[in-house]
Amino acid sequence: MCCDSKRRFLLLYATQKGQAKAIAEEIWQQAGAHGLEADMHCISEMDKYNLETEKDPVVIVISTTGTGDPPDTARKFVKKIQDKTLPPDHFAHLQYGLLGLGDSEYMFFCNGGRTVDRRLQELGAQHFYETGLADDCVGLELVVDPWIDGLWLALKEALQLQEEKEGMSSPVDAVSSSLSSAPHAVNELNLSSKVQNLKLEDEGARGSDVLSQKLDDINLATPASDTEPSLVHSVPPLSQSALNIPALPPEYVEVQLQDIQGENPHLSSLMSEGTTFEVPVTKAVQLTRGDAIKTALLLELEIADTVFDYQPGDAFCVICPNNASEVEELLHFLGLSEKGDNFVCVKVKQDTKKKGAFRPQHVPERSTLKFILTWCLEIRAVPKKAFLRALVECTSDVGEKRRLQELCSRQGASDYTRFIRDSNVCLLDLLHAFPSCKPSLSLLIEHLPKLQARSYSVSSSNLYQPGRLRFVFNVVEFPAGPSRPVSRKGVCTGWLAELVAPLLHPNKNTLDAKEESSSTKKISIFPRPNNAFHLPGDPSVPFIMVGPGTGISPFIGFLQHRQKLREQHTDWEFGETWLFFGCRHQDRDYLFKQLRSFLENGTLTHLKVCFSRGSSTAEVAPPKYVQDILRLYAKEVARVLLKERGYFYVCGDKKHMADDVSDAVVDILRTEMEADKLEAMKILAMLREAKRYLQDVWS
Repeated sequence: MCCDSKRRFLLLYATQKGQAKAIAEEIWQQAGAHGLEADMHCISEMDKYNLETEKDPVVIVISTTGTGDPPDTARKFVKKIQDKTLPPDHFAHLQYGLLGLGDSEYMFFCNGGRTVDRRLQELGAQHFYETGLADDCVGLELVVDPWIDGLWLALKEALQLQEEKEGMSSPVDAVSSSLSSAPHAVNELNLSSKVQNLKLEDEGARGSDVLSQKLDDINLATPASDTEPSLVHSVPPLSQSALNIPALPPEYVEVQLQDIQGENPHLSSLMSEGTTFEVPVTKAVQLTRGDAIKTALLLELEIADTVFDYQPGDAFCVICPNNASEVEELLHFLGLSEKGDNFVCVKVKQDTKKKGAFRPQHVPERSTLKFILTWCLEIRAVPKKAFLRALVECTSDVGEKRRLQELCSRQGASDYTRFIRDSNVCLLDLLHAFPSCKPSLSLLIEHLPKLQARSYSVSSSNLYQPGRLRFVFNVVEFPAGPSRPVSRKGVCTGWLAELVAPLLHPNKNTLDAKEESSSTKKISIFPRPNNAFHLPGDPSVPFIMVGPGTGISPFIGFLQHRQKLREQHTDWEFGETWLFFGCRHQDRDYLFKQLRSFLENGTLTHLKVCFSRGSSTAEVAPPKYVQDILRLYAKEVARVLLKERGYFYVCGDKKHMADDVSDAVVDILRTEMEADKLEAMKILAMLREAKRYLQDVWS
């Protein structure tokens, strides 16, 4: 319920990994100091709000997931508003402001927010505040903070306008007085995700959520020899600046350790995504040689006894635990090494100052301490500034306290980006770097996000191998560095590699080997269908596949499926197929040499392979990368895309490959069409819009 003395606005969030929710909670928390009351709900809770009858301003915070999709929690909402029978004035009464979250590393930046924004506009809704698009690639806070700063004045004006329309004479005193002094509030914001277009002001506090930390409150001795900043050390001017630091987030979780024993919840109870399946791993093959730079593994799962279904091109998610040694290390830092098997009761503090607080849904009310740290919390998550602010209060050393304050301050934004965000620092790294920091378990539950299941592309066809699912991955490595005392493997890939180590058959690089193990190793999975990255519906349509490294994974499923279709339907017409594959060394990481068999039986029409680290004695150096080979076959690529209306698929690394492939296609279109670059880019955009240029990429 909202307080009678404060004016209400509706606050909706749609989150995939918790970031949109955390930002919505920040808005909710600040609202009270501005004479406002935020009526906050997850956008999926459509029984708790009604936009059709909503009279107050609406604020929406929404993230983007997958290949530009709205988050899972927004799917029903988006489906509802996309009803084509809705009239163009359906939301003519609605005033809203929208903050979209995304990552410009991916093609459809902030598309979740853009989709909702565009549809609300089509249905007659009006902006009371400019849309903000925040970029996780450079730091969400660069747009989020000033967007929230300007929100309050915009809300005030929207509410005042509403008062006038309703014919009410009483002024909105509480709102006006609290907002009139907002130092950086603006009526209109033209917010960009690009850092260079955003001017951040550092002079003074930006509202009641900011505290000023005076330098002379701290007696901090700086060694003269330390001229370079680091995770634990700053240099002038930051080390000599007064700091604007966030307000301390209110505590709201209470933890009770119990000596009793019991059963932990089933993993499926932690998932909101639907049905999960526990399936055995029937095969594990190391596809790379031992001296390859990366280790690639192929795993096969037995799904015959489940209702799990998939198409080639789909993805699925693996529910994985945190590393066991890291959990033990964290227990040690918490002073709870002997309490790991004790049951923990988690509930909301009765006297919390956090409005509407509730127990995080990803943490069971009752489970063991180890279960929470192993299966529920993302202990590898990069700490947000609010978490750093809370850790300040747990730190006894004056110098360490000051440095944590700097890292969460507005003045320390660049240090936060460099030493926390870009260095991929996690909680354990911070506890090593700041040994006097002793956080409580309740603080970790409040600030660490949900441990996310990891998504992988399917590398098989149910038609080719009924009851089996295969996938391929590189074992991710994070080397030790200045901010990370030890090297680490990826949370899921490291766990899978350790799990299947007894099954591995090194260098038996074979797709169809018959030997299987009787191992009972099992993992929990759930489907994540891909709405677009599938074979053309018409088998006569030609297509091109570009997949270096493990990016080849879904195309193995494509080719297996196509082979079975050719065997079963000899009277069908099948279009030509191209595959462009690349790796470092021909003898170390050529993942699927059996591609030749697809070539020999006609399933694959053209196979083009390159090796970026190979040595050549040829007078003309061979192409090193897939984009280089594409350019060599420019006429054929243009023919398939333009004349024969074929499909183009790209899978693999976004930053170092997919963008280069996109640039190569633009060059090909420009050259073959004798057009300028802008026209070629428009053609590529049209291919994307028609879902004939499709990407399955990661950063």
